[in-house]
Amino acid sequence: MAELYHQVWITAPTATVYEAIATESGIASWWDKPTAVKSDSGVVLEFNPGPEHGVLRAKVIAAIQDRRVEWEFVSTHPRNSPAFAWTGTRVSFEITRRAVPPWAAERVDTAIVDFRHSDWDARSEYLGFCNFAWGEALQKLKQWCESRAA
Repeated sequence: MAELYHQVWITAPTATVYEAIATESGIASWWDKPTAVKSDSGVVLEFNPGPEHGVLRAKVIAAIQDRRVEWEFVSTHPRNSPAFAWTGTRVSFEITRRAVPPWAAERVDTAIVDFRHSDWDARSEYLGFCNFAWGEALQKLKQWCESRAA
């Protein structure tokens, strides 16, 4: 199995980053607008990135305030859809805080996000494509969080 990995340093409080990855409005600001569907078994986020993908469903596995969010993709898709490769994979966002050194002119903490999209089939034709797309999306996450902190 393969894992996609990105580390993003964001000049914003961890609470701002957590809001961006754990709430419907936050996620919609940098990725795709989700709809949260609640049931007895938990919360599933539904994303609709376009007709070639169908609806992506991600079960929220963990949501620890200002520290961690994890999803498992539970929807199924046709083999010719890039979303096919996501079924059974997990996305995690680990947030740590890097304190401002006392000598720094800028008095804003840095949130470090360790992003992982794990349990990929290493032979998937979509592995590199999705890795690149996540890099672009995480850059949007950084921009949104930093604009809110400014």
